[in-house]
Amino acid sequence: MKFLSKLIHGGISEDPHTGAVSVPIYQVSTYRQVSPGVHKGYEYSRTGNPTRAALEALAADLEEGIAGFAFASGMAAISTVLMLFRAGDHLILSSDVYGGTYRVMEHVFTRLGLSYTAVDTSKLEEVKAAITPRTRAILIETPTNPLLRITDIAAVSRLAREHGLLSIVDNTFMTPYLQQPLKLGADLVVHSATKYLGGHSDLVAGLVVVSREEFKERIHFLQNSVGAILGPQDSWLLMRGIKTLGVRMERHEENAGKIAAFLQGHPKVKKVYYPGLSTHEGHEIMKRQARGFGAMLSFEVESAEAAQKLLSRVKLITLAESLGGVESLISLPAAMTHASIPLEKREALGISDRLVRLSVGIEDVEDLIEELAYALD
Repeated sequence: MKFLSKLIHGGISEDPHTGAVSVPIYQVSTYRQVSPGVHKGYEYSRTGNPTRAALEALAADLEEGIAGFAFASGMAAISTVLMLFRAGDHLILSSDVYGGTYRVMEHVFTRLGLSYTAVDTSKLEEVKAAITPRTRAILIETPTNPLLRITDIAAVSRLAREHGLLSIVDNTFMTPYLQQPLKLGADLVVHSATKYLGGHSDLVAGLVVVSREEFKERIHFLQNSVGAILGPQDSWLLMRGIKTLGVRMERHEENAGKIAAFLQGHPKVKKVYYPGLSTHEGHEIMKRQARGFGAMLSFEVESAEAAQKLLSRVKLITLAESLGGVESLISLPAAMTHASIPLEKREALGISDRLVRLSVGIEDVEDLIEELAYALD
């Protein structure tokens, strides 16, 4: 089945009991058992729910894994993956990961005994140099948030296997429509499904897809034990959003390419970070490992004051956190999504108060460019 068809017919796409073409919302907490311990596949909705199960089967199909798991948020998904590790274990992270990932690692999991090293994972030599006898996994974002650095997923996955490490990829920016890390050798894929997969800024959700049976058992145990599950209402909304992922991503990316070209030629824009530009350092790797370049971009303006002025002048483009909705969203990462990262670390990474991040929506691109031109001028 081709991918566009799989978006609509993958996983459990209809209700097996009634033939309904949309899996119903099973708003239920518990299930009648035939006899003690004998049931019809479901016993308690924290452990399993038919609506959530349909979503999880769809997620596994789309990422070509053996099992998917749905969580209450992207951070719940990442946190559950981090619970695979023990006190004393060490992880390697992409240096400019989402601020929430940094926050939970730095302020929660380090207190529980994990340690980590943040490196520029687009440079394989830095990843190699960070491996220690206690290293157990490499967790990468590609493209990274917000500097759009590109990591070679296949190369990092090979390196991980050579050293007996897990390779974990946050695929939120690209979605399985554009990039499938498990096919490139990764062990686990994580999504903030709040973003492109949901696509309409109306839900908060996270997904994990695994490549091997051992991970399936361990993640399910943690999902059930910790209980940060996605409810049936949001599971249904997410499946509905996924049905249009392909057509949305095509429009998102088409708009992003035109806006990146416009910004690159604007005299008040000092630098554009977008992997679809041939001048981007990771452009060739992106062409090799993905079917497109996505719709996230960042750009630097002349000063912090210029950035603030720009953000105060946009109206059609919404000043807000998050990304991946049908509407265009603009933000200042240093003060918003990455504010939890200390100033000195932000500056060392290049996340300055002149850096603006743009999630390009599916509006008419001429309207978006007209508004950006007005705001910049």
